[in-house]
Amino acid sequence: MNNQKEEVSRYSAGELIKRFLPYYRKYWTVVVIDLFCAGMTTICEMVLPMIIRYITNTGMNDITALSVSVILRLAVLYLVLRIIDTMANFYMAYTGHVMGTKIETDMRRDAYAHLQSLSDTYYNNTKVGQIMGRITNDLFDVTEFAHHCPEEFFIAAIKAVISFIILSGINLWLTMIIFAVVPVMVIVCTTINLRLRAAFRQQRVQIGELNARIEDSLLGQKVVKAFTNEEKEKEKFEEDNQNFFRIKKKTYKFMAAFGTTTRAFDGLMYLVVVVAGGIFMVKELIAPGDLVAYVMYVSTLIATIRRIIEFAEQFQRGMTGIERFVEIMDSDIEIYDEPDAVPCSNVKGDIKLNNVCFEYPDDHNIVFRNLNLDIHAGEKIAIVGPSGGGKTTLCNLIPRFYNIDEGEIILDGKNIKSYTLKSLRQNIGMVQQDVYLFSGTVYENIAYGRENATREEVIEAAKKAGAHEFIKELKDGYDTYVGERGVKLSGGQKQRISIARVFLKNPPILILDEATSALDNESEFQVAKSLQELAKGRTTITIAHRLSSIRNSDRILVLTEEGITEEGNHEQLLEKKGMYYHFYVTANELK
Repeated sequence: MNNQKEEVSRYSAGELIKRFLPYYRKYWTVVVIDLFCAGMTTICEMVLPMIIRYITNTGMNDITALSVSVILRLAVLYLVLRIIDTMANFYMAYTGHVMGTKIETDMRRDAYAHLQSLSDTYYNNTKVGQIMGRITNDLFDVTEFAHHCPEEFFIAAIKAVISFIILSGINLWLTMIIFAVVPVMVIVCTTINLRLRAAFRQQRVQIGELNARIEDSLLGQKVVKAFTNEEKEKEKFEEDNQNFFRIKKKTYKFMAAFGTTTRAFDGLMYLVVVVAGGIFMVKELIAPGDLVAYVMYVSTLIATIRRIIEFAEQFQRGMTGIERFVEIMDSDIEIYDEPDAVPCSNVKGDIKLNNVCFEYPDDHNIVFRNLNLDIHAGEKIAIVGPSGGGKTTLCNLIPRFYNIDEGEIILDGKNIKSYTLKSLRQNIGMVQQDVYLFSGTVYENIAYGRENATREEVIEAAKKAGAHEFIKELKDGYDTYVGERGVKLSGGQKQRISIARVFLKNPPILILDEATSALDNESEFQVAKSLQELAKGRTTITIAHRLSSIRNSDRILVLTEEGITEEGNHEQLLEKKGMYYHFYVTANELK
């Protein structure tokens, strides 16, 4: 179902060109010089038939007028033109392509910047493989498109106009017959072109699906092997691979139809020239030299049309790449700075939720109705409750990973929407159960917590997180490569590195989202000590399944689908013998 939606084009060719044109603005001088060079190469090419025409007609009418000096002068003229043509062609081939590469680079930069601004909702509903395909493969063809598109159409326009003028001067009626074929050729080829563009689009989508399938399978290869599902994964991959083959096969069918159609029209135009031109020469309506020049100009015209038609494949690839780029750029930025937003500074950490209502934008799953909560600066709050009660969602609303539907979230007396996103998130540190480490060194992953941190500050943060000792034992210490997503480290080691990262950031507000639930007892004990150290002097919100880790919280909240149903410290909640008491007793029985 999703694939079908992907295949439907939402944009006309005119809309895509209009969206693409601004990228030429920075390079308009290169474009102008490139088109000037294209014009020079075209003029140089179109002088040759005139030289041949002059030599042929002069030789047939008065051979004595055709001296060696005349031929040499014509040869020198043609040599000069070829030198100009060579220099102009080098500029077009080198500088023109570099310009196209710069435009591709600019577009990729804009696409990546836009992706950084999109909310979690977009990523929840879009495969990473598709996104990667859009900002890599789909933009490769833009280089050729950006360079050749104005160049090819400019050359075609010059050749068509000059050919028509010169050929009309030789024989108007024969020219009208020849050019009458051109519109029919354009209409037929355009029809096939539209089919070709749709096929190219399907091809791009399926490449994205292949990327997504490969990424999903390789990242989950341990699970695949654990459940011995290698054959199942091969079958799923083969299905996607065969779908790609079928789409590509269809693409080649349209490309073959395209090429066959152009060759048929080529033959038709040559046939018209031979038959009609021969009859006109027999009736002395056209001179032999003129007919030779005519054939050469028609050959040039046909070659130009064929080149444009062959460029159509490249054109459609480029248009498909632009279309997929535009789709990213048109994805709504749901979380953004309000016009009057200001940076927040000297944050104390006083947080209030007033009548907060929220449902997820994609599936409209209602999570909160009129939720109210008051967290004092420096207070340590713990949130427990059944799965699906909204614990993680609540923590995602405070740094504005999602916007609430109704109510308001207040930080230090002001609505969080009145603060810039960057400053708001800079004052919030998050430690999650699913730790993400970037492919790089231990040092780089900790230093990610604060830009321009010194090595001494990074090491100090690691010491506070209880990570320094095990880091020293690693092969290369802080310069040890952690692997993709930190695969070379244990769960406890990764978690302590993530805590060190937050220590380095040193935020006044701390959110701990089940930070120890996936660890073994020894790792949990070590990480818990690090978290206690981290929480000192900060407003701390902890989500935990293991109730032993939150017994010393200032306040514990029980959050369910009905909202906050219980509130108090550990002893108070046990005395109530409500849901928290049930959780605690059950947890102890399981031990």
